[in-house]
Amino acid sequence: MPMDEEAVAAIYRDHGAALKRFARRAMPSDDQAEDIVQEAIIRVWRQAPETTAGLRAYLYRTVRNLIVDQHRQRARRPHTVPGPGVDGFDTAVDAERINELLDRVVMEEALMRLTREHREALVAVHYRRLNVTEAAAALGVPAGTVKSRCFYALKALRAALDELGVER
Repeated sequence: MPMDEEAVAAIYRDHGAALKRFARRAMPSDDQAEDIVQEAIIRVWRQAPETTAGLRAYLYRTVRNLIVDQHRQRARRPHTVPGPGVDGFDTAVDAERINELLDRVVMEEALMRLTREHREALVAVHYRRLNVTEAAAALGVPAGTVKSRCFYALKALRAALDELGVER
């Protein structure tokens, strides 16, 4: 039995903006991103989950699946997507690029949920590949602070990725 309209409106109000930002990074237009988000909300409405405990993760997973489905659907239409051998198009490579793009979008969304200090420490050590001493000098904090921030940032990042529905 579907949820009532007020519950669906509350879900959209609470999660719609974040879901649209997530979808917009993988879609060519705002309208397509909005369509994806609305479809995800409709699926929640139709399936009426028993609990809302993992609702945000479910919504992100649903949006991600809808984006992948839409890209696959476009790849099957020869009049909108060139076939193999034309302009170097390869469906296996294209699917891999889509997955890489979606992984990047999810990671960016998760990193944006960290505090500025934690994000800066994590980026310095893990992305810029600075050692702790170099990161401490670049950030203007003691080395112990860099270690502490990285530890807590990784914990928070894992939690954010879990919330976004990452199952790796």
